[in-house]
Amino acid sequence: MTVATATKHWARERIVPAEVDRYLPADGDFIPDDEIHRLLTLTAEPDAAETRAILAKARAIETLTLSELATLMRVRDPELWAEMRAAAGDIKRKVYDNRIVTFAPLYCSSKCVNNCLYCGLRSSNSAVERRVLTQDDVRAETEALAGKLGHKRLVVVYGEHPESDVHYMAETIHTVYSVKVPVRKGWGQIRRVNVNAAPMSIAELSLLRESGLGTFQVFQETYDRRAYARLHPAGTIKSDFRWRLTAMHRAQEAGIDDNGIGVLYGLSDWRFELLGQQAHALEMERFCGIGPHTMSFPRLEPAVNTPFAEASRWRVSDADFERLVVLARLAVPYAGLIITARESPEMRRRLLPLGVTQMDAASNIGVGAYVDGQEKQKSSRQQFILGDPRGLDECIREWAAAGCITSFCTAGYRCGRTGKCIMDLLRSGAEGKFCKLNAILTFKEWLDDFGTPETQAVGAELLQRELDEVRQQQPAIWPTFQQHYQRIVAGERDLYF
Repeated sequence: MTVATATKHWARERIVPAEVDRYLPADGDFIPDDEIHRLLTLTAEPDAAETRAILAKARAIETLTLSELATLMRVRDPELWAEMRAAAGDIKRKVYDNRIVTFAPLYCSSKCVNNCLYCGLRSSNSAVERRVLTQDDVRAETEALAGKLGHKRLVVVYGEHPESDVHYMAETIHTVYSVKVPVRKGWGQIRRVNVNAAPMSIAELSLLRESGLGTFQVFQETYDRRAYARLHPAGTIKSDFRWRLTAMHRAQEAGIDDNGIGVLYGLSDWRFELLGQQAHALEMERFCGIGPHTMSFPRLEPAVNTPFAEASRWRVSDADFERLVVLARLAVPYAGLIITARESPEMRRRLLPLGVTQMDAASNIGVGAYVDGQEKQKSSRQQFILGDPRGLDECIREWAAAGCITSFCTAGYRCGRTGKCIMDLLRSGAEGKFCKLNAILTFKEWLDDFGTPETQAVGAELLQRELDEVRQQQPAIWPTFQQHYQRIVAGERDLYF
């Protein structure tokens, strides 16, 4: 059997129909197209009383209905819009405090059997260099990420291909966790590996869970099934809308209770996409008892030899992108919102106060690019072109100057604060108190081990304010916390509450 024939055979066996049909009615799914289109035809702007009632529900950390979200979409009054922006920021601080979690993507493979029109890595794109990292490559990339930059979290990214199947994924996760690099006072090590990959069967997901993955991400790309069919050619794995739509159902059944969803904005009307994503979040709450841990908001970006990415009629303006991020924060108040380095530094600054909880930094998305270095990245090795190429130190310094503490904490996952447990804690605001303590400890770690003098100076001012806040607001825990902090100062690492 030739390699090409073996790859086609592998692709034909990917979808397990029984693991779709068990979750969905035979004639449909949980994305209510007709209702969404009806809601989008309503033009009457809500009055202040109706708007504020919905905002009060969001401030109570309750998920909005499709109708409520569609109502907020119609707000145009500048004063009410200002209230919505303020509510989004308040909700973020209530649930997550002033923390910003950072991570880096690690692209492990660029081979893919799918042929998505908007993707630089589509199978028909001969302008892209294909590569699958060896385990030695993965180790070297991790050493650069953990030992030079100081990252503690990664999201590992894989193309859908037999050379990067679930066994390869599990092995790469083990390799990443095995790396430990001496640094100034402690060591560099990845403590949390999230996975962004194609939908899998329950058996495969169970194997992935055993490898120690954190959050499992699958983005629907577009919830507009007509756009989905146009963009994902028939006969490819990804053309099956329902297989992808039920990815999180299978993850939950496999015991992976931290899930991330998202839309690639620019493939269809962003208003339809946001309502489709809300329907997905509500279905996760219904089926799983918990909604999405994170929601991501990638915007369509240029990619080598990919005309669709340059000419989409649905490209989202900066103003609309800001609006949809605010709306998403109000719609699913407990979820983490991820804005990646696809966006420019200016756009990320603009969105930071509006409910964002996670941003990547010092990101390289070429396969093997962390070892090669930023200057050696080539568009022919990347899925798309990054908008924010800044280093981690620069980003952390900027966030600290804005009053945000960068958290490298992964304690909650190792203490069992995942799934329904973390959702309950997020809704109540209790998780923010745990995470604030651990954010301070991990921020101090990073400053001592990796920060430049300029960033250490800005960070020290922020740390002092944070320490004063803990002493004043959590006096019962202060003596124990202070001991932990002094142990970090002395060079101990990975202490947490």
